Amino acid sequence: MADGYHGGLSVLLDGRRLSPVQRRIAHYLTEHLDEAIFLSSVELAERAGVSQPSVTRFAMVLGFAGYPELRQALRPLVLGGAEVAQPQESLLRGAIDCEIRNLAIVRERLAAFPLKELGEQLAATEPLPVVGLRVSCGLATTFAYYARRIHPDVRLLTHGGSELVDGLHAARRAGAEWVVAVVLPRYPAEAVQALEYAEKMGLRVAAITDKSDFPAEVVLDAPVGDRLVFDSHAAPLALAMALVEAMADAAPLRTQARLEEYERMTDETGTFLPGDPA
Repeated sequence: MADGYHGGLSVLLDGRRLSPVQRRIAHYLTEHLDEAIFLSSVELAERAGVSQPSVTRFAMVLGFAGYPELRQALRPLVLGGAEVAQPQESLLRGAIDCEIRNLAIVRERLAAFPLKELGEQLAATEPLPVVGLRVSCGLATTFAYYARRIHPDVRLLTHGGSELVDGLHAARRAGAEWVVAVVLPRYPAEAVQALEYAEKMGLRVAAITDKSDFPAEVVLDAPVGDRLVFDSHAAPLALAMALVEAMADAAPLRTQARLEEYERMTDETGTFLPGDPA
């Protein structure tokens, strides 16, 4: 029965875009549903470490008028059931299972992505600006780190405001034709605004995101994992690395020369521990 009411709760949560605060409530319910169905919204808020209005908003996101209605809907899932065994492990397994499904989606859709054509375009443009603000900074930094190994001029832009606009303008003035943007939830408004400005300057935008309808010339969309308090990005990362691979394949002689030069440099400077291939 424990698995049954876990499954029932999952049905309510599937497809919902929850904020980090709402995910804390969802996690508490997942781990303590047999107790939570007897709690008031104030008590649930205290247990989950959130505010009482957050509990009400959480219930409304799930389609209920308020928390009492959500609690009433959850009670049949629990009454007569057994205690949940190892809830934290179950939560983490569910999150990993979600990421496996996300990666499978990307694998099935690989043929639909214009990776080869885009890789050729990005390999040819100099410089290549890469944009990633807030949570998207991590994936943008990883993409730029590897792209720099095979491309002569990659410019990473991870700060917003006028600095971002200045960076895009300088790249365009230096000859850039494309910009790669990582835009993952929650989506910074200033990133979208900066990309609109980039298009006005004549830059073509390739976006790594989770939204298929993102406003960009080329969209590489991959779902994010949303089962934990904060998103995980295994599928967008795999897609980003596939794009680096396409860039490398587009200029094989340059790629070989730059990688060999990099290896000589790291050997001479002792950058890495012996035997480390990174």
